[in-house]
Amino acid sequence: MQVTGKEERNGKSAWDTLWEYAKSILIALILALFVRAFIVQAFKIPSGSMIPTLLVGDHILVSKFAYDVKVPFFDTVIWHRADPKRKDVVVFKYPLDPSKDFIKRVIGLPGDKILIRNKKVYINDKLLVEPYVQHTDPRVFPADASPRDNLGPLRVPPHSLFVMGDNRDESYDSRFWKFVDYSALKGKAFIIYWSWNGKGSMNPNPDKFFIRWNRIGKLIR
Repeated sequence: MQVTGKEERNGKSAWDTLWEYAKSILIALILALFVRAFIVQAFKIPSGSMIPTLLVGDHILVSKFAYDVKVPFFDTVIWHRADPKRKDVVVFKYPLDPSKDFIKRVIGLPGDKILIRNKKVYINDKLLVEPYVQHTDPRVFPADASPRDNLGPLRVPPHSLFVMGDNRDESYDSRFWKFVDYSALKGKAFIIYWSWNGKGSMNPNPDKFFIRWNRIGKLIR
């Protein structure tokens, strides 16, 4: 009588089973890379420049096809879907060091006239209503001391954006290093998928970590 191994009796050898697992893992990796390259990418908020909209320890998803579909690693645009809109929260390559990613809010669009007077922002001579902004420093710096509270007027160049943080007195943004070119955009932030407290995230007890359940699933506006 011929003895038959368990794998052969089931119609599969150990190598067949191993190959099926390998194929499943490979397909999962390809799908993950495709999603990350063309659809969404996850980011973690490391600083408080976007408080109260985004807190330190928020983990967000960014739509990579909100504006352009690009060839991965080359940043070549293969499909322009839409232009950024004022008040969009965007992730982009920091103009002074493209190896770093920044997140700010779009304030000025191409051709806009930007004027900041005593912390108030005017776009094309009209006051911009900004319910998302917080100010933590009552001091007002003159323009010759710092561009933080008084700046301009200046004109946003073509194919560029003027961006600012919502935590207006604690944000290093276009007031200091000017504009973001469209080509530096990585996508539009749209949802918080995870959040927990951390140092600098308005936690009264930074040694105690906890999950911010009320922020998970919150849309970013």
